[in-house]
Amino acid sequence: MMRIAVIGQSVFGLEVYKELRKEGHTIVGVFTIPDKDGKADPLGAEAEKDGVNVFKFPRWRLKGKGIPEVVQVYKATGAELNVMPFCSQFIPMEVIDHPAHGSIIYHPSLLPRHRGASAINWTLIHGDKKGGFTVFWADDGLDTGPILLQRECDVEPDDTVNTIYKRFLFPEGVKGTVDAVRLIAAGNAPKIVQPEEGATYEGIQKKDNAKIDWNQSAQVLHNWIRGNDKVPGAWAEVDGQKVTFYGSSLLDSGATAIGQPLEIPGASQPGLVSKAGLMLFGNDGKALLVKNLQFEDGKMIAAARYFSSGSSASVELTEEEKTFAEQMRGVWKSILTNVDAIEDSTDFFKSGAASMDVVRLVEEVKLRASGCQLQNEDVYMNTTFQDFIQMCVKKLRGEDDEEELVVDYVEKNINNMTIRMPHQLFVNGEFVDAEGGKTYKTINPTDGTAICDVSLAQASDVDRAVAAAKEAFEEGEWGKINPRDRGRLLYKLADLMEEHQEELATIESMDSGAVYTLALKTHVGMSIQTFRYFAGWCDKIQGCTIPINQARPNRNLTFTKKEPIGVCAIVIPWNYPLMMLAWKTAACLAAGNTVVLKPAQVTPLTAMKFAELAARAGFPKGVINILPGSGALVGQRLSDHPDVRKLGFTGSTEIGKHIMKSCAVSNVKKVSLELGGKSPLIIFSDCDMDKAVRMGLSAVFFNKGENCIAAGRLFVEENIHDQYVKRVVEEVKKMKIGDPLDRSTDHGPQNHKAHLDKLVEYCQTGVREGATLVCGGKQVSRPGFFFEPTIFTDVQDHMFIAIEESFGPVMILSKFKSGDVDEVLRRANATEYGLASGVFTRDISKALYVSEKLNAGTVFVNTYNKTDVAAPFGGFKQSGFGKDLGQEALNEYLKTKAVTVEY
Repeated sequence: MMRIAVIGQSVFGLEVYKELRKEGHTIVGVFTIPDKDGKADPLGAEAEKDGVNVFKFPRWRLKGKGIPEVVQVYKATGAELNVMPFCSQFIPMEVIDHPAHGSIIYHPSLLPRHRGASAINWTLIHGDKKGGFTVFWADDGLDTGPILLQRECDVEPDDTVNTIYKRFLFPEGVKGTVDAVRLIAAGNAPKIVQPEEGATYEGIQKKDNAKIDWNQSAQVLHNWIRGNDKVPGAWAEVDGQKVTFYGSSLLDSGATAIGQPLEIPGASQPGLVSKAGLMLFGNDGKALLVKNLQFEDGKMIAAARYFSSGSSASVELTEEEKTFAEQMRGVWKSILTNVDAIEDSTDFFKSGAASMDVVRLVEEVKLRASGCQLQNEDVYMNTTFQDFIQMCVKKLRGEDDEEELVVDYVEKNINNMTIRMPHQLFVNGEFVDAEGGKTYKTINPTDGTAICDVSLAQASDVDRAVAAAKEAFEEGEWGKINPRDRGRLLYKLADLMEEHQEELATIESMDSGAVYTLALKTHVGMSIQTFRYFAGWCDKIQGCTIPINQARPNRNLTFTKKEPIGVCAIVIPWNYPLMMLAWKTAACLAAGNTVVLKPAQVTPLTAMKFAELAARAGFPKGVINILPGSGALVGQRLSDHPDVRKLGFTGSTEIGKHIMKSCAVSNVKKVSLELGGKSPLIIFSDCDMDKAVRMGLSAVFFNKGENCIAAGRLFVEENIHDQYVKRVVEEVKKMKIGDPLDRSTDHGPQNHKAHLDKLVEYCQTGVREGATLVCGGKQVSRPGFFFEPTIFTDVQDHMFIAIEESFGPVMILSKFKSGDVDEVLRRANATEYGLASGVFTRDISKALYVSEKLNAGTVFVNTYNKTDVAAPFGGFKQSGFGKDLGQEALNEYLKTKAVTVEY
């Protein structure tokens, strides 16, 4: 371990300092900047708490030479290494060269590129595809010293200084600086001379040289704006005043230019203020979009509100809200100490507040109103006390979210209503295009036509969504609000789903082929019930106390805590798009996690509508992220991603095995899998025949057979077999096949063309192997993906259709000898699957015996498909492990921590 002097400032310097102490190094002194307006730098403040000597010299050099008194104080510390994590002062060479191990410094670029104090800005301004940082042996301030360590990252197309810093340069920079110290301590630290090839040096970016030159391409304009975002801020004159632009994104060449014109001096054409923001144009005719604008007085607004920024109506406060307002008036007074009284018109920034005061104000609001999801930008956009209070109250009431959310809807008049469907990715609280604007068409199985184009997520989109979920969990409000407020949000989401249930059911029916009445009752209805059920669990998740042997003469207390896991990935199938989302997501959110969800590529639309409703319910940005796309790309990246700590999957056993392997290899993620099934249904001769026929049909043909727990094989006692077959065939022939939106339809189209083709092949295999095809077995001759309800008899145990799941409307019937209970149990259990099972008999002893012996996660007795939000659901064997629904589902998204205290 070494004696280290830390020379620097800021939260970055603080984190490096803390990690070095954890490593066991002795910090002999912290040299930081003087207090500003009576406030200590975070690094110095923390070191003082730890009892470390802190020195706050305003300068180290005078006329290029070290100040003797300052240098003498430094040398007295006896430092063996200087670590300079973030240093804005010029340090004399006699200090840099003094320690036995020299001095190292962090620089946020891949040297020799972008030497200078604004390296992050210039990385973005130049449009670099790669960014990163360097830890190098310090020189005389020219950033030319030998390289010790470098790490690089991809620069995302819409990265700002803030986003790339928070995503990579800060967290990885802290780790890299500490790793550099480890190399020095081990005697393995390299000194690689910087090459001159590719070297650049750019000056400091300041407000006066950040003015936008509009005579450039859209890409260059975008890079200039994001490269100055947030500091110093790219600006231009608009309507006679200096306006600063934030939140730029480059638009596709085919972006629709609709909005209210805004003249911008020097621009190739007027900007357009639309509901999405301010669209700007380069001299190449291509466009970019800016989200926020800031005026000279410090007021920031959403760019979409440029022409209506002063027109919002005020709300009347309740007595409770008035109390909150007075509390906040006191907070403002404690920050703005030079102001005699806080009036409604008092402006936060004009009264002397700075950026650190914004952070404090946001934290003060969190302490007093955890339900108010405040961001720093909210303060910049509401600078007077009255506007600030109005904004906070609207957030507490959940009234501001609908105004802020920008949705590019696809609208259709169908099912006697107008449905409005989002079709973009939902990442960090916003609907956005996929990288490169990539899309695909989602198909209506009723007629095979395209419903709309949907954004097709790429690997970089997964990374963005995971980063947003991680930040929301670790830094955002979601991890700090109390459990009852979390439950309140889930209840509100359920209420909104109920308000939109007809629209959701219509979208589900159109996208998946589900019969509308079933979609309304089950697909949507059970989804609503699921969110309400888990909303009630939010404040009931608890650990326990455990008596252990006391460490006498002291005493011990041991208790457990149930804690959320973190970022969870959820990958769902296409048969119940919304319900499968609800089953996993509700438990995941109730436990306090954040989620990145991939809906099935063929059925994304209800998931996107769900994302809209979640945003309108007030869920903080980053908590819920939805990425339609391919399993091979999006699902694989989620399985491999190092920041995803849990993955819940419903789908095939084959894919489940692959996911499980990827999750193990990547970072040993926690996994829950609900996989394939071949659920046996045993029908004894003493059953209620009418009920067995009715329920047997439901067990097979419910939701067109696209049902994970569908009875994949029926065993019928031989003395009633023929009668049973006759009855079910009669009923199947009565089924009306047709448009799922027609209320009289019993049987809609299969979900997609590939599945239809698989069913045709499945039935052909059954016929080839000698099973008797009683009815069905082929595609219906009409547009769309319709398949006839099918019944096979004389199915022997060795046949393909007796072993493999059809996942369609195919009834597989086999006889068993009268009275031979154990033999039919052996046959029923002779499968690698164990998701569900059933038995029909009037003999309660027989029913209990059979239910005990059936090796499946769910056993239905004299009923079928009777699932409930309070009952755990999951399989055995190759049908997977882990539970959805019920209290047990919470455990899939929680980790248990044991705490032992000695007193």
